[in-house]
Amino acid sequence: MLVDEFLDAFGRPPVRVWSAPGRVNLIGEHTDYNGGLVLPFAIDLRTTAAIRPRDDRFLRVRSCQQPDQPLDVPLHDLAAPPLSGWAAYVAGVFGVLILRGYDITGADVMVDGQVPPGAGLSSSAALECAVAAAAVDLFGLPLAPLDVAAIAQEAENRFVGVPCGPMDQQIAMQAEPGCALLIDCSSGHTRHVPFTPERSRLAVLVVDTGVRHAHADSDYAARRRACERAAAELGVSLLSEVTVPDLTALPGRLDDDELGGVVRHVVTENARVRAAVAALDADDAPALGPLLTASHVSLRDYFCASSAELDLAVDGLLAAGALGARMIGGGFGGSAIGLVPADHSEHIAATVTAAFTSTGLASPQTRVVVPGAGARAEPVGARR
Repeated sequence: MLVDEFLDAFGRPPVRVWSAPGRVNLIGEHTDYNGGLVLPFAIDLRTTAAIRPRDDRFLRVRSCQQPDQPLDVPLHDLAAPPLSGWAAYVAGVFGVLILRGYDITGADVMVDGQVPPGAGLSSSAALECAVAAAAVDLFGLPLAPLDVAAIAQEAENRFVGVPCGPMDQQIAMQAEPGCALLIDCSSGHTRHVPFTPERSRLAVLVVDTGVRHAHADSDYAARRRACERAAAELGVSLLSEVTVPDLTALPGRLDDDELGGVVRHVVTENARVRAAVAALDADDAPALGPLLTASHVSLRDYFCASSAELDLAVDGLLAAGALGARMIGGGFGGSAIGLVPADHSEHIAATVTAAFTSTGLASPQTRVVVPGAGARAEPVGARR
């Protein structure tokens, strides 16, 4: 039990326990920080945070998965980001709350993360949002779920140094079972879109390649900078302001292949999100298949965010019978998804695994995921 781990670490039981989910972004990749559209859904893998207040302005953080990497820090030392290590995500949440003027007296925190890190399933946002929601509840702060999501995003941006957009934290806080969440990252407008692939005898199969990425030090930040340069070259604030018809005018304006590629991906990806929402509104889940595959091709060829392992996963899924497949998350490692016939999911997973092992790669982790709930309070005695 998480409570037992907390007792062992701190000698007293927690006062609050919250959990937040990982996510799969169905479609809309690298569009969030460009002010575009995204369509994520929460999954049943969750991170749980147990918390108890302190009155000495000290933060102590422990992890069930990383017991040899504790963090003990005075709150006044949180004013100098970025921090390092997994605990930076937790400390960053408290740092943001302090910077925003909330009276935080200190806390003991124990986390249990069941979302695999680096898999493109947003383990970081699950951690941040579980801790942020628990802290907001514990200290009685007047913050709505979207406010909590913004605090979690700022923690990752400011204290960890990852220039992520708002998508992951928003879905962690706002998700509803049986739905994806359409987010317009420019206006902030959101809408829950029913997503029940089982009605069409379909399932979403995740293939975790096992290749891990570190966004703060990877090509993720370089791609974001390329998007910013491209927007400046085109005279727009965000690439979401560019439309598909505008693409015909790009040659000569963006001669740099990298800049032209990121624009083409972001613009066409926004169009694919709109088409995906239209398909779900029409209860036509099979129509998602070609959109997912087109998204991967764009990420691979224009945005250059894929990897050999992700391409192998996507190709394997398609060859085994998936209606569509694509990489998810920031890229350069992590996971791919396939929209597969539900009654063939085990066979397809085995076929993809065989494709990996036949090339000398380690077997990927595969799992079927379904749209789940967002952050929630858990019983203090909740088991992991």
